[in-house]
Amino acid sequence: MGLSTSFSASFLLLLVLGLFVADGQQVPALFIFGDSIFDVGNNNNLFTFIKSNFPPYGRDFDTRLPTGRFCNGKLASDIIAAEYLGFTSYPLAYLSREATGENLLIGANFASAASGYFDATADLYHAIPLSQQLEYYREYKPRLVEIAGRSNASTIISGALYLLSAGSSDFLQNYYIDPLLQVAYSFDRFSEILIQSYSNFIQRLYALGARRIGVTSLPPIGCLPAAITIFGLGGNQCVGRLNKDAVSFNNRLNATSQRLKNRLSGLKLVVFDIYQPLLNLSTDPTANGFFEARRACCGTGLLETSILCNPFSVAAGTCANASDYVFWDGFHPTEAANRILARTLSDSGYVLVT
Repeated sequence: MGLSTSFSASFLLLLVLGLFVADGQQVPALFIFGDSIFDVGNNNNLFTFIKSNFPPYGRDFDTRLPTGRFCNGKLASDIIAAEYLGFTSYPLAYLSREATGENLLIGANFASAASGYFDATADLYHAIPLSQQLEYYREYKPRLVEIAGRSNASTIISGALYLLSAGSSDFLQNYYIDPLLQVAYSFDRFSEILIQSYSNFIQRLYALGARRIGVTSLPPIGCLPAAITIFGLGGNQCVGRLNKDAVSFNNRLNATSQRLKNRLSGLKLVVFDIYQPLLNLSTDPTANGFFEARRACCGTGLLETSILCNPFSVAAGTCANASDYVFWDGFHPTEAANRILARTLSDSGYVLVT
């Protein structure tokens, strides 16, 4: 897709969504669950080394300060909230001190870096498992009633948009690096365990009032710089077997999501395909306006994510212009790449706001 065509499509989508937002905010709140793709600072408050609340993270964010986002700037969820849904601020990390009073009227963010569908993944890194994220959401609801009143709270809950991103940590930070887990479970069996967890999560969220839910597919995990370094056997290309696994998992995710939609009355559930757009960026960056997809902007671009991408990275070679890079660190996209992913999510998620 050329830049002019891409711009036109984005402008048209913004215009259409603007018509909905103009009439009293079509989406009253945004609730976010999952992993580091959406974490805006919950891990700042945890006893874990999976954090990003220090420079150079956040160097291109609105405040030019690190917030706990695993990015140089905005996440895809930030861009969707502000530029596609018309929010004037972002849903706050639920564990932050600022997540009180009227700040909770637009929703909350429960995501935790290194979390996943498999609770043991989160436990391994002292992150917040999805089951606990759901409990925090359950805790949030009576707080909302106190702030907005029961009737308004009910309207907010039923009309809100719910986003979920999980699965990558389960594979890259657990299954693929744990030989005992691989002995205990075949890839297919482990995938089914994750899918069952996903299904349970959606059903429990539905029971708590959610009706508009978007979940991201697995990305091409074999194209992440860290994955190429660890599993690429010295090569410099995407690891095919990992991408094949991601496609297999995504097929299961789509099939299960369709069954959930058929079974749960009034549920709007969309699987956002981030696999293909990120694969395109990773394998042909120049065609999409990027310079580099193998190395990341921060640090060496290989294994780092909050460990080697750290305050010393500023002097050790963090790139000057992150918008030239697909990846900020070894696992996470730059804001420039997140903008493309946000457009993809918004295109396929149109059904959620109508």
